[in-house]
Amino acid sequence: MSAEYATFGLAPAMRAGGVLANGDYQVHRDFVDFIVDGRPLLFRLSDLDAVSPLASDIPPAIFTEQVRSLLLEADPPLPDGRYVIYGCPECADLACGAVTAIIEQDGEDYVWRDFAWQTDEHADLELNGYHGIGPFRFHGAEYREALAALLDGESPGARRRVLLIGARVALLAKLAAALRTIGIGADIAHDADGVPADELRAYGAVAFGRAITREQRAAVRSSFEQAGVDVVYVEGLAPIVPLLVAQIEHALDRSPAEQRRLTRLVAADGEAGVEVTSPCRVRLTAYRLDRLYRTHTHEVFDGVLEPGRHRIALDAKAVKGESFVVARTAGSVLVEAMAR
Repeated sequence: MSAEYATFGLAPAMRAGGVLANGDYQVHRDFVDFIVDGRPLLFRLSDLDAVSPLASDIPPAIFTEQVRSLLLEADPPLPDGRYVIYGCPECADLACGAVTAIIEQDGEDYVWRDFAWQTDEHADLELNGYHGIGPFRFHGAEYREALAALLDGESPGARRRVLLIGARVALLAKLAAALRTIGIGADIAHDADGVPADELRAYGAVAFGRAITREQRAAVRSSFEQAGVDVVYVEGLAPIVPLLVAQIEHALDRSPAEQRRLTRLVAADGEAGVEVTSPCRVRLTAYRLDRLYRTHTHEVFDGVLEPGRHRIALDAKAVKGESFVVARTAGSVLVEAMAR
C-alpha cells in the first residue's frame, strides 16, 4: 500500500465558544485533536469549524467507544470502512457535513486514506475528496499507545468550570448565564475561604472583576495554592459580558501554544496586528465604553487571512476612548486593550 510514514499524536484542542456581536451564541467544545507530523490535522483542512469525535462532553462510554473504533476494535460507523475524523461542533449530525476517511491496518501499521467531505451515507471522492491530504501511514505501536492513553487519562475539558469573583452581582449573573449557555460552568462567590479542596479542583479558571482589591485576589490565590490546585487567573478588562467571555475562553484554552492557529494580537494606534499559522477566517470585534459606561460594539473585520502577520486598520469610531479588541477563529480567541 502506497503511503509514507507520518508521526501520530494527540493534543487537547477547543472550538471556541462565545457571545457574538450579532447576539448569537457559539458553543464551547473541548476535544482531542489528531497531530500528524507535529501539526494539527484540522489545520490542513482550510478554515473548517469542526471537532474530532474525541470530545469532552460525550458520555464516557461513548468516548471509550470512539477510541476503540479508531483502534479498529469496532466496526466502522459508515459504509465502505469510513470513519468520522471531524464533525459539526453544534450537533455532530452527518447531514451538516463531516470529514471522513478510511482507516485500515496494513500489517502492524495503521493507514488513514481517502479523506472526503461527506453529508450522507456514501462519500463521493471525485467531487468531495481531499486530494491533497494523505494517505498517512502510522507506526502501530505509536498509534496504539497514543489512543490507549486516553482510556486511562483525564478526559479533555474535565475542568471546564469558572469561579467568578466580583462586586457587581448583576454583571456576574449575566456573565454566568452567558458562560452556561455556551457550555461552560460558572459559579459566583465573594472569595474562596473555607472551600474544600475537592470543590476547588473543579475549576479551570478564576475571573476577577475590576473592583476586587489586590489583597482579595491574593487571598483567593492562596486558597487555591493551599489546596494544590493550579488554575488560570483572569483579570477582567471591563464590565462587558462578551469581552469577559472571550477572556475566559482564552484562559481555558489547553492546546499547546505551538499548535495554535491564532498566535498574536496587538492593538495600538488605530490598528490591530494579527498573526496566524495557517489559512483561516479571522473576525475582529471592537468593544468600547463611553463616558456613561455604555457598551458599543463594532465588527471591524471578517475575512480569511493567509499565514503570517497582518496589520488591519480599525475604524476610529470603534476604538475611541476605553476600547478593546477581540480576535476570533474557530479554535481560539485573543483579547487586547487598545493601547494609546
